[in-house]
Amino acid sequence: MSTITHAIAAQSPGAPLAPTTIERRDLRSNDVLIDIKFAGICHSDIHQVEEDWGSAIFPMVPGHEIAGVVAAVGDGVTKYQVGDRVGVGCMVDSCGECEHCRAGTEQFCVEGNVQTYNGVGFDGENTYGGYSQHVVVQANFVCGIPEGIELDVAAPLLCAGITTYSPLKQWGAGPGKKVAVVGLGGLGHMAVKIANAMGAEVTVLSQSLKKQADGLELGAVDYFATSDETTFTDNRGRFDLILNTVSAQLPVDAYLSLLRPGGAMVNVGAPGEPLSYSAFSLIAGNKTLAGSMIGGLPETQEMLNFCAEHGIGAEIETISADQVNTAYERVTNSDVRYRFVIDTATIGA
Repeated sequence: MSTITHAIAAQSPGAPLAPTTIERRDLRSNDVLIDIKFAGICHSDIHQVEEDWGSAIFPMVPGHEIAGVVAAVGDGVTKYQVGDRVGVGCMVDSCGECEHCRAGTEQFCVEGNVQTYNGVGFDGENTYGGYSQHVVVQANFVCGIPEGIELDVAAPLLCAGITTYSPLKQWGAGPGKKVAVVGLGGLGHMAVKIANAMGAEVTVLSQSLKKQADGLELGAVDYFATSDETTFTDNRGRFDLILNTVSAQLPVDAYLSLLRPGGAMVNVGAPGEPLSYSAFSLIAGNKTLAGSMIGGLPETQEMLNFCAEHGIGAEIETISADQVNTAYERVTNSDVRYRFVIDTATIGA
């Protein structure tokens, strides 16, 4: 039977989010029905509601940081059972057959992965996200949330956690490595926690020193203001890896100068305008300028297990459904420490 569920939706580009109801599909053989408990607010939710990244599908129910409990399973599901703690991230389907899907990197599916919201499934149906009370997802796109992480602080891990864990792992953050994190926001604070747990020496590079105490408490050993020119002279050639988490224009050449020879600067933030740099900033030190997307399902589960092992969750502010539009304004103004999470029990209340 299909499920009618309470949700919060934007009916048109830039419109305030308001209560509504949506219909979730009938439970298929390999599906899991999840009773959503918490849904994180990602800055990309705002970009998509505002159509900053191109034409979008409305009405839109955002949300790809989903944590909840299994309410029902299809007759072909063996991995999960009713009562299990689970999460859903940025994807809910892929072709399952291309080289990337077979390798567990479904984010690079040749046919295009199906986004959790603002997407169209292979069945032609629009997808609706986690700002709702229930969701139906294929079991192989569901991750188990281990004991040791509460569901509220786990929700943002399904985007912010994997978005930072994946490049930190790929580029070798660990003992003996010096990692700089640019920005201490929703992504940046997770990067600091995870890189520190991996054993790296972590430094925060932020526009000001306003959050210095937070950065050091989260695990950084140093914190520098990038508005101070001496930051770039004093730290020249210091870092093995720079993880850029901000969606803003940066003087890329200045940041590349902070890398050791052979070092890498990896972008996970997505500014609306192109970044520019001199090729000589890379050539002179065999340096790499790279980007990183989310991880695939196996790596996302690995990340959740890692966070549980190290007691890592997001720093959150829990809000009710009627506070979402105010939360959007505050995220835009960088006024959140460090992730808003919606208590979905308040949707439709």
